[in-house]
Amino acid sequence: MRLYFHFLVILVLILQSCTESESKIQDTYVLSNVTLIDPVDGSESNKSLLIKDGKIGQIFEANDKRIFEGYSRYDLTGKFLIPGLWDAHVHYAFNDSLRSSMNRLFLAHGITSVRDTGGPMEIVGEVKKYTKEHTTTSPNVFFAGPLIDGTPNVYNDSSPSYPLLSIENKDPEEIVQNTAGLIASEVDFLKAYEMLTEEQFKSLTKIAQEHKLKVTGHIPLSMNLFSAVEAGLNGMEHLRNLEMTAASNAEGLQRQRLGLLKNKDDLSGGFLRLLIHQKQRIPAIKAEDAERFKKVAKLLEEKQVFQTPTLVLYRNYATKAFKDSSFLKELNKLPEFVRNEWTSQLALIDTTTDKTYSNWMLNTVKKLRTYDIPFMTGTDTPIGFLIPGRSLHRELELFVMTGFSNLEALQAATVNPASFFELDDELGRVKEGYRADLLILDANPLDDIKNTQKSYALVKDGRFYSKEELHAMLNLK
Repeated sequence: MRLYFHFLVILVLILQSCTESESKIQDTYVLSNVTLIDPVDGSESNKSLLIKDGKIGQIFEANDKRIFEGYSRYDLTGKFLIPGLWDAHVHYAFNDSLRSSMNRLFLAHGITSVRDTGGPMEIVGEVKKYTKEHTTTSPNVFFAGPLIDGTPNVYNDSSPSYPLLSIENKDPEEIVQNTAGLIASEVDFLKAYEMLTEEQFKSLTKIAQEHKLKVTGHIPLSMNLFSAVEAGLNGMEHLRNLEMTAASNAEGLQRQRLGLLKNKDDLSGGFLRLLIHQKQRIPAIKAEDAERFKKVAKLLEEKQVFQTPTLVLYRNYATKAFKDSSFLKELNKLPEFVRNEWTSQLALIDTTTDKTYSNWMLNTVKKLRTYDIPFMTGTDTPIGFLIPGRSLHRELELFVMTGFSNLEALQAATVNPASFFELDDELGRVKEGYRADLLILDANPLDDIKNTQKSYALVKDGRFYSKEELHAMLNLK
């Protein structure tokens, strides 16, 4: 009985400590003498912010001393403040051993919001639940649940390269059933995948529209980009299968795909998709037609179809960037088991490079950005040995390489993803009333986009993290 009583006392003390800690990190305080960089309005120097209840309460001129009265203060003279960054394409479910470390890695790199683009509900649902209950120690997570695929589905747990990330749907009736289950689980959006038939895809987008959910994903191999967008596709990942629609022989390629999709050899979804890509991707790139590409771009502009190209994923493979000594040092940020696993796998990768597809992606983004098409930064981490958080900064560099200004790149990593979820009145900007998810930098990212990597501090849902705390998250000394 005495042991039980001691246990209760300890439990009460723990709960009190948690409550006091939560109260402390929600205290009102001032960030003073900082240069604000709002992704829409641009830069304003000598500003102070009142942070209250996890939001930006007020923004003052730095010399207005009234704001300091009664509040603790962080002097940020010489620093630059931007909204917390987004990685709009991540997969918590891809690596079981890394999952528990992803939140700290995101925050430590200044990523305060992520969009999980595919995983089983029993995994991503738990991630979402945890992050909603721990808002100051986790990024905001917006999730799709599993990929909605046709048959045979690609990510079907057939190998480590194809873990179970999708739902197989054999007909439109299953689409209705499975989508209803995801909606009941309160997913934030839906993700369509490549093995869907045109009928299944149209059934999916119809349901999504009825429930005011956006659909992103890959253009199904049974369709072309025009028909998918007209049917209601709101976003595209990796520019996937755009090249097949922009080719001069697009109709012939589609007829060939429809024949291959009959799958007479009973291939797995992963092998069937690979076969089609091998037969059509590079020939389509070489046969690109300027007029057809222009029609593609104009439709994406007209329908405001969000593009998340994940340039870093394909550039890393093309250049074998994960073989560089600088990257290998970054592995120290990972749990020991994951670090050893990745090191062993990297040693087996051929160093031969082929930049054809990666160069096409860079050039395509360069052309599309001249149209009024919304772009978002996403990376596909941890697929392709992409370290959560770190990969987003590489993506920003590649955006700038393709012609985005530094401010436009920041927009793609802040306000644009918020707009995708119609949350641009509360996330992704430095404005009064917006959520206090903020990244404070030692140098100006408008001068050099690499300066987003020079973190001085982070604010997540009002909780202030010092540089030392961020370094501790990364196992840095």
